[in-house]
Amino acid sequence: MGSVILPAIGIAVATALIGSLVFQSFAPNNELSPFLALEEKCEKIASEGYKFHLKYPESNLDEIPIDDMNALIRLDTLWIEDCVNRLPAATVFDIINSVERDFHSGE
Repeated sequence: MGSVILPAIGIAVATALIGSLVFQSFAPNNELSPFLALEEKCEKIASEGYKFHLKYPESNLDEIPIDDMNALIRLDTLWIEDCVNRLPAATVFDIINSVERDFHSGE
Protein backbone atom coordinates (compact mmCIF):
# COMPACT_ATOMS: atom_id res chain seq x y z
CA MET A 1 0.00 0.00 0.00
CA GLY A 2 2.83 2.37 0.87
CA SER A 3 4.53 1.67 -2.44
CA VAL A 4 1.41 2.87 -4.30
CA ILE A 5 0.92 6.09 -2.30
CA LEU A 6 4.44 7.44 -2.83
CA PRO A 7 4.30 7.30 -6.68
CA ALA A 8 0.77 8.73 -6.60
CA ILE A 9 2.01 11.73 -4.58
CA GLY A 10 4.93 12.16 -6.99
CA ILE A 11 2.61 12.10 -10.00
CA ALA A 12 0.26 14.62 -8.35
CA VAL A 13 3.13 17.01 -7.59
CA ALA A 14 4.55 16.66 -11.11
CA THR A 15 1.12 17.28 -12.62
CA ALA A 16 0.64 20.37 -10.47
CA LEU A 17 4.05 21.75 -11.50
CA ILE A 18 3.45 21.11 -15.18
CA GLY A 19 -0.02 22.66 -14.93
CA SER A 20 1.44 25.70 -13.25
CA LEU A 21 4.05 26.12 -15.99
CA VAL A 22 1.43 25.77 -18.72
CA PHE A 23 -0.82 28.31 -17.00
CA GLN A 24 2.05 30.79 -16.63
CA SER A 25 3.03 30.46 -20.27
CA PHE A 26 -0.50 31.32 -21.43
CA ALA A 27 -1.21 34.04 -18.87
CA PRO A 28 -0.41 37.56 -20.07
CA ASN A 29 2.64 39.07 -18.45
CA ASN A 30 1.41 42.64 -18.01
CA GLU A 31 2.69 43.10 -14.48
CA LEU A 32 5.35 45.62 -15.52
CA SER A 33 3.38 47.35 -18.25
CA PRO A 34 1.12 49.45 -15.97
CA PHE A 35 4.12 50.19 -13.77
CA LEU A 36 6.12 51.46 -16.75
CA ALA A 37 3.18 53.50 -18.02
CA LEU A 38 2.88 55.12 -14.59
CA GLU A 39 6.60 55.90 -14.58
CA GLU A 40 6.29 57.58 -17.98
CA LYS A 41 3.29 59.59 -16.79
CA CYS A 42 5.19 60.64 -13.67
CA GLU A 43 8.19 61.66 -15.73
CA LYS A 44 5.96 63.96 -17.80
CA ILE A 45 4.43 65.44 -14.65
CA ALA A 46 7.87 65.98 -13.14
CA SER A 47 9.13 67.57 -16.34
CA GLU A 48 6.25 70.04 -16.48
CA GLY A 49 6.62 70.85 -12.79
CA TYR A 50 10.35 71.31 -13.15
CA LYS A 51 9.75 73.87 -15.91
CA PHE A 52 7.65 75.92 -13.49
CA HIS A 53 10.22 75.63 -10.74
CA LEU A 54 12.92 76.84 -13.14
CA LYS A 55 10.71 79.70 -14.30
CA TYR A 56 9.94 80.82 -10.72
CA PRO A 57 12.91 79.56 -8.65
CA GLU A 58 12.63 81.81 -5.61
CA SER A 59 8.98 82.84 -5.82
CA ASN A 60 6.31 82.21 -3.26
CA LEU A 61 3.12 80.66 -4.56
CA ASP A 62 1.33 84.01 -4.08
CA GLU A 63 3.82 85.79 -6.39
CA ILE A 64 3.20 83.50 -9.36
CA PRO A 65 0.60 84.52 -11.99
CA ILE A 66 -2.76 82.87 -11.25
CA ASP A 67 -2.78 80.63 -14.35
CA ASP A 68 0.72 79.34 -13.62
CA MET A 69 -0.14 78.95 -9.93
CA ASN A 70 -3.20 76.83 -10.76
CA ALA A 71 -1.20 74.71 -13.21
CA LEU A 72 1.56 74.22 -10.63
CA ILE A 73 -0.93 73.23 -7.93
CA ARG A 74 -2.56 70.75 -10.33
CA LEU A 75 0.83 69.27 -11.23
CA ASP A 76 1.85 69.04 -7.58
CA THR A 77 -1.42 67.28 -6.75
CA LEU A 78 -0.94 64.81 -9.61
CA TRP A 79 2.68 64.25 -8.56
CA ILE A 80 1.70 63.42 -4.98
CA GLU A 81 -1.37 61.32 -5.79
CA ASP A 82 -0.14 59.42 -8.84
CA CYS A 83 3.59 59.21 -8.29
CA VAL A 84 4.69 59.62 -4.69
CA ASN A 85 1.80 57.57 -3.30
CA ARG A 86 1.96 54.77 -5.88
CA LEU A 87 5.62 54.32 -6.80
CA PRO A 88 8.53 53.15 -4.65
CA ALA A 89 10.66 55.95 -3.24
CA ALA A 90 13.70 54.84 -5.25
CA THR A 91 11.70 55.11 -8.49
CA VAL A 92 10.44 58.59 -7.56
CA PHE A 93 13.99 59.77 -6.91
CA ASP A 94 15.17 58.18 -10.18
CA ILE A 95 12.48 60.12 -12.06
CA ILE A 96 13.46 63.37 -10.33
CA ASN A 97 17.14 62.84 -11.11
CA SER A 98 16.38 61.89 -14.71
CA VAL A 99 14.25 65.00 -15.32
CA GLU A 100 16.84 67.27 -13.74
CA ARG A 101 19.66 65.65 -15.71
CA ASP A 102 17.68 65.94 -18.98
CA PHE A 103 17.05 69.67 -18.45
CA HIS A 104 20.65 70.43 -17.59
CA SER A 105 22.01 68.37 -20.49
CA GLY A 106 19.85 70.25 -22.97
CA GLU A 107 17.47 67.45 -23.93
